[in-house]
Amino acid sequence: MAPPEAIFAESAERRRVRSVPLAHLSVELGHLYFEDFLTGPDTLLRHFRTVAPWAAAARGIAAADLGRRTPRISTCFLIDDYFGPTTPPTEIIPPLLAAAEEAGLRIDYLAREAACANADGAPLARLVEERIVADPPPRTTGGRPTLAETGWLSNGQRSPSVRSAAAMDTAPAWAPPVQNAANRHSVFVDVELWSRAGNGRAEERLWSCAFLASVWQLLRLGMLRHGGEVVATPQEWSGALPERWDELPAVIRLNPQAAPFTAYRSLSILPRRFLTTEHAVRTILEQVAPEDAVVDQVIDRARGEGLDLDREPGGRIDYVFTG
Repeated sequence: MAPPEAIFAESAERRRVRSVPLAHLSVELGHLYFEDFLTGPDTLLRHFRTVAPWAAAARGIAAADLGRRTPRISTCFLIDDYFGPTTPPTEIIPPLLAAAEEAGLRIDYLAREAACANADGAPLARLVEERIVADPPPRTTGGRPTLAETGWLSNGQRSPSVRSAAAMDTAPAWAPPVQNAANRHSVFVDVELWSRAGNGRAEERLWSCAFLASVWQLLRLGMLRHGGEVVATPQEWSGALPERWDELPAVIRLNPQAAPFTAYRSLSILPRRFLTTEHAVRTILEQVAPEDAVVDQVIDRARGEGLDLDREPGGRIDYVFTG
């Protein structure tokens, strides 16, 4: 009797990729720094009064696009507890929610920016970094250090370094940076993803705002998994607020009746000072390749609802810049 034939398969092929509930649209009502909170409640109220008509317009547009179907729309707000000072949640969250309510808005989910680096034991920033497929410019020689060494990502060819030449050598000529796949003229972007955290150890990184915002967008689109499992699942909070931000869940569900936190599409309504950061976010996401199984899962779910989604995350993200 012949021995049974061995069958080899990648463990990733057998791994179950869990699905997430999906709204039609996730609307970000803001992303402010701690300095913005410390200027007083009037700053928050002005912010939300500016955001309110855009949020209402987004709801109207989503309803029109879906026809007879009722749109599932959730709202969220991101708090910077990664770079900011240590002002406790007890001094930040109540006035934030009060200002939103006074402007006629309701925040369904409150998220911590530090959770975009690590959440519930999952190294989210590292997970996204591992999914970056660098876009090397044509005729690359390999002379440029890798992203893993430098922490810098670009969308094209940087200008060559001009060093002092030896006496008999010809100094290299200056050349402009060139965007890959430029449309007539280049818009070259060079983005810092991380820097050293000050102690010189390679494993200690300080992630940039642009990179954490990229993780944030992927979270909202339901594109991240850790070993096939869902990450940063929204949690309800009851009782008194803690004194430390890291004692709160990565994402807090403030409205028990809210549509899902994750959505087919996202809209961020932000002050215009975030324009350069979000340009960097889109540059990063152009080079991030989410797991095919996750992308297929979301695309199939959308088709089941009669929706046609772009496979690329950047094709599902919209913005309004105010001010």
